[in-house]
Amino acid sequence: MAFPQHPFDIDATIRAATKTLGVNDSTLRDGEQAPGVSFTLDEKVAIALALEQCGVDEIEAGTPAMGDCEIEALTAIGQTVRDSAVIAWCRMSETDVDATLRTGLKRASLSVPMSERQMRAKGYQGPRDVLARIARVVRYALDRGLTVAVGGEDSSRADPDFVPRVIEAVQRAGAHRFRFADTLGVLDPFETYGIFYRLRANTDLELEFHGHDDLGLATANTIAAARGGATHLSVCALGLGERAGNAALEQVAVALERTTSWRTRIDFTALPALADTVAAASHRPIPVSQPIVGEAAFSHESGIHVSGLLRDPETYQALDPTLFGRSRRIVLGKHSGIAAVRHALSEQGLDLDDEQARGVLDRVRAHAEAVKRPVAVEELLAFHAALTPSMAA
Repeated sequence: MAFPQHPFDIDATIRAATKTLGVNDSTLRDGEQAPGVSFTLDEKVAIALALEQCGVDEIEAGTPAMGDCEIEALTAIGQTVRDSAVIAWCRMSETDVDATLRTGLKRASLSVPMSERQMRAKGYQGPRDVLARIARVVRYALDRGLTVAVGGEDSSRADPDFVPRVIEAVQRAGAHRFRFADTLGVLDPFETYGIFYRLRANTDLELEFHGHDDLGLATANTIAAARGGATHLSVCALGLGERAGNAALEQVAVALERTTSWRTRIDFTALPALADTVAAASHRPIPVSQPIVGEAAFSHESGIHVSGLLRDPETYQALDPTLFGRSRRIVLGKHSGIAAVRHALSEQGLDLDDEQARGVLDRVRAHAEAVKRPVAVEELLAFHAALTPSMAA
């Protein structure tokens, strides 16, 4: 039986345009807006350099309108970073543009509200006011030498017919990109794909997706946007950001390469160092199960899994940890089997017969259950030493 071709498989026109997607990282802007997170100037520069080392195309480095300290930080980042474009985030106002000019940066992202609710809350007089401000302020910024992108805040809750009108206004004003922001994280991947598929069919403007993780779908939505026709993806290291955070840089970059024909310029081997830098600066430890960079991401305990891994690593490991400068880790715990015990002791130059291995395994399981953590090498050796003399006798 032949199945009908899915739109995911027939977007050849989109895919032919480019195989490489741009990555816009907002760790220093949206990431720092996470509750309780605050970066010093030195930390901001260190994060920016780590992002540059990763191969991020663009760094959305902060909001000049916050004042002199933020302007100083933006200036320092702009003077330090060489290979990534540094961008200032602004509201759609001349005063924000003027603040950007004080930083010495040459690129700005100007934000407008897209939903009626956001328009009312931010003092806009409705859709016509949004379009009028785009025309006025984008031109104001361009006339002062800035390269301008426009961000549509709360685009996912906007009138669907209004989004194309804004994109037309953005292009007419001379901006090079429109960012579609799922500001409250309300989309699912199917909706996201459909939105970008339709937008791409009607414009050749650069399109960026900015996704929040309130439903745990930010990374999936970002991949869907790429499939649908986005040219740029907005992310944050470790998924840092307001409320539940944003799409995680490391997850998006790796998932794109594993699940699509798209690529980014991200250097996977630099991702762990970036994660460590951001975690330290934000005072938010990396969850052990965090994909790609978490301590347990390439750790295995289950006896069935370990037995298979020792025969063929790809049995239970689709991602090669060496891609990220990491290695596979087999831990001993409640769910370990004899193969794991034999492997761990063989690495210490010790061998066991079946009866000895079973005795050590029983102790490993009991101890792991009691202490609720993996069994350390020293503890394993103690179990071995305690059991082997009596067994040998």
